[in-house]
Amino acid sequence: ALSVGARKKLRLPSKFDMRFSNPLEVHKLAAEFPAARFIVPHFGAGLFREALLLADLCPNVYLDTSSSNSWMKYEGLELATVFRRALAVVGHERLLFGSDSSFFPRGWVAEVFNQQCDALQQIGATDAQAAAIFGGNLRRLFKQ
Repeated sequence: ALSVGARKKLRLPSKFDMRFSNPLEVHKLAAEFPAARFIVPHFGAGLFREALLLADLCPNVYLDTSSSNSWMKYEGLELATVFRRALAVVGHERLLFGSDSSFFPRGWVAEVFNQQCDALQQIGATDAQAAAIFGGNLRRLFKQ
């Protein structure tokens, strides 16, 4: 499967199959296997409320902050609001920074990182919380 960026560059249609994209689809597995860790990417990518509900119900579910988060325009949300709500539900310990900089030649997209830093600063997140989100949580998760 080609990535979104490669498809766009080649002017190919998107092949997204959204039938099983609801984060709540993971609930049964996450509840049945509490020792397993589940990461919901892109704050749920347009299904933010469902991602929060899943994470609230299952302490082994983490939210990944990756992407330009263009889904927010459909929800009428700002990134600072998304972070504020996510922190209120899951706390900073279960938020994982995602750069969404995963394939060549795009490389590192500093703008994503900067926007997330700015959003956390806007809502008054502490340096310790930001450090956990931007790397500490993932290091801890990999050690488990």
